[in-house]
Amino acid sequence: MARLIRPLRSSISRPSSSSKILIPQLPSSLLAPEIPVSFKNALLVRTYISEMRKSAFEGNMLRLLRNEIQYELDRSPPNEPASEFNSFTVDNRSGEQWISMKKKFGHNEDIKIEATMFDGSVPVSKPGGTGSGGGGGQDVQLHISMIVDISKGKGGKTLEIMCSVWPDTIEINKLFVRKPENMLAQPYTGPEFKELDDELQDSLYEFLEARGIGDDLAIFLHSYMKNKDKTEFMKWMGTVKSYIEKKSS
Repeated sequence: MARLIRPLRSSISRPSSSSKILIPQLPSSLLAPEIPVSFKNALLVRTYISEMRKSAFEGNMLRLLRNEIQYELDRSPPNEPASEFNSFTVDNRSGEQWISMKKKFGHNEDIKIEATMFDGSVPVSKPGGTGSGGGGGQDVQLHISMIVDISKGKGGKTLEIMCSVWPDTIEINKLFVRKPENMLAQPYTGPEFKELDDELQDSLYEFLEARGIGDDLAIFLHSYMKNKDKTEFMKWMGTVKSYIEKKSS
């Protein structure tokens, strides 16, 4: 019996050399469909139209920017900024919204001024007008914020005076003395300037005027900032134009 089983096992375990391995075929419905040529062409056309619209949009922006720059140049081109005023040196700080001014006063005083570009305005009646009820109409007065730091010697305390600069006058808002190091997060800065005694207010204005900080400086700053505002505006337009030109090239 065993002799009969062995040949049977042998025949089962060794496949015939003539046998073939069958690979099942997937139905055509399960295969990835081929993208029609017409659909590919539609995608190309859509991409082309999108690029054309983008190019036209950027071209229009460039045209408007070039026209605006040329208009400003033709109307009133900016002047070269002044580098000094009276005994102050002036740092234009190109690209920033501030300028710095410095001078020495007396034997040991260092004066530093930082002034913003126009940062606000208030409505005023035009000359000859009678206010909101009259026919003179209204105008605006532009505002500049200014910080005056007066220090005596290196490492000493600094008198800091915060001011509003109007077209022809300087108005003190606050003043306090600060240390160069270990400045408190929220130091007590004293009362509002207008709350001080009138004579004390007058003496502080005289203190500033003796150091060249008065009405003449206010007039200079407003003229300077009008020029700086135009200069920075044109630089900004030029920067935007250069960026768009680079992107579209």
